[in-house]
Amino acid sequence: MKNIRLSPATVWRIAAPYFRSEDKSAGRLLLAAVIAIELTVVGINVLLNQWNNRFYTALQEKNWEGFVREMGIFCILATAYIALAVYQLYLNQWLQIRWRNWLTHHYLGEWLRGPTHYRMQLRGDAADNPDQRISDDVKMFVDQTLNICVGFLSAVVTLASFIVILWGLSAESPMTLFGSEFHIPGYLVWGALIYATFGTVLTHWIGSPLVMLNFQQQRFEADFRFNLVRVRENSEQIALLRGESAEQGRLLERFGRVVQNWYEIMIRTKKLTAFTSSYSQAAVVFPYVLVAPAYFAGKIQLGGMMQTANAFSSVQQSLSFFVTVYRSLAEWSSVVARLEGFEEAIASAAHLAGDPPSITVARSDEGNAIELRQLLVKLPNGTPLVAADGLRIQSNEHVLVTGPSGAGKSTLFRAIAGIWPFGDGVITIPAKATLMMLPQRPYFPVGTLKAAIVYPSNPDAFSSTLVEQALTAVGLPQLVSRLQEDAHWNRMLSLGEQQRLGLARALLHEPQYLFLDEATASLDEASEAALYRLLAEQLKATTTVSIGHRSTLRAFHDGHIVLDREGNLFAAHERQKKDFVSY
Repeated sequence: MKNIRLSPATVWRIAAPYFRSEDKSAGRLLLAAVIAIELTVVGINVLLNQWNNRFYTALQEKNWEGFVREMGIFCILATAYIALAVYQLYLNQWLQIRWRNWLTHHYLGEWLRGPTHYRMQLRGDAADNPDQRISDDVKMFVDQTLNICVGFLSAVVTLASFIVILWGLSAESPMTLFGSEFHIPGYLVWGALIYATFGTVLTHWIGSPLVMLNFQQQRFEADFRFNLVRVRENSEQIALLRGESAEQGRLLERFGRVVQNWYEIMIRTKKLTAFTSSYSQAAVVFPYVLVAPAYFAGKIQLGGMMQTANAFSSVQQSLSFFVTVYRSLAEWSSVVARLEGFEEAIASAAHLAGDPPSITVARSDEGNAIELRQLLVKLPNGTPLVAADGLRIQSNEHVLVTGPSGAGKSTLFRAIAGIWPFGDGVITIPAKATLMMLPQRPYFPVGTLKAAIVYPSNPDAFSSTLVEQALTAVGLPQLVSRLQEDAHWNRMLSLGEQQRLGLARALLHEPQYLFLDEATASLDEASEAALYRLLAEQLKATTTVSIGHRSTLRAFHDGHIVLDREGNLFAAHERQKKDFVSY
């Protein structure tokens, strides 16, 4: 496993854009308010430190008036502290949700920019489970970045404030051993520094493996959750194949990784907690051990000892900041590493289309045909798949593409759609032409049936009357009454019904080029023929390019392209012959 290191530059690169965004004014104001409150709280702690001296001195001297006065001062300070703590939490949460909202919009925009999300899958990038990155990791990043950074700032300011107090108290209560005084300037400060350094070094030595373990835990949890969703979405096929036992075994295998990694986290956390708890408990009495000899020697009063112990604890806690937050720091490091990997995967996928060699999809004002020039479509590993040069798909033509499975027919469609970058050559498309791709299993978003049919347009883009007419035309009149029903339509409908809905979508959008990738393969031949006749009647200006294996489809097309692995043949087009090779 690679070693994960937290880079301040990475944190800054992820965090800074929000504070330069359109929401920067609110973000900066809220951050400034949170920091200002934190600094005020440190100031109150300094006042409480001085109050400790006066209060315990009044107790030692049995000074009733002084005791009452100090109790009144304490009530004022405590009230201010509580009010500040409440509003700091409120403003912190307000900043968190605004920051998370912007980051979520940002990552969704980058992930769903063109076909980037699809190309990330093609590359097999390490940024697995983008849903977790955008949902869980963004939330954890914002929360932990604010808490850790504000806490670190508080520790620095507290250290600067109390180190001066503790240095002065070192002179007032000199180091006393066996009745002898040793004048060591700032010995209490040096004691706190040595104690904190010892704790920080040992904490890092014990807890450093937690960073990678937390990274792996999030990965295994996401993998387990992803496979649970796959079982749910494919439950019908699993049930038909009696695959429940196999799926249970696969799921338990993945959950076993979650459990095993968790055991390793438990063991490491036990060791870290044992040390940090011992360290914290020893820190309670350590300052008294240092100043008690001076107190019993009569050098300082009880109030002075209590103030010294409080100042020492503040300095020691500030210096031990990393000991206190080490577990959170380990989780934060793994979150930053996952978001960094996600950003790198997005950038890598986005550059695929622009980094040569790659397939260029260009819009042209000349001509009204889709033309493939010196096109070589490859697999992601560089293996040639399909080659074509000079092939033209004229407007208002109907072309059938056939060939054995694996010959590259669907991949050719993806290249024309502009989402498959692997290869070389140019695909020219008329400038104002609209393309629609209908795969064998169409996608329908969860929501109303109307929204599913008109996707990706807004539901209001088409009247309900038009949608009803399209449903009736494709042979689904029984669904007309369910247009406003919310459901998971890919699960609710049979594949044949889904393919009919896909064609209804095409009728509504009226694309100039319609690519059907076995889009009617689940229908019987009579229904398929009826739907092709429907397309010819209602989409007279649409060029249809179909992938299919049935010979009956040839009657509905006036052109034919054959991809034949074995013979490496050219495309057979009724009006032209061009070079077209399938590897």
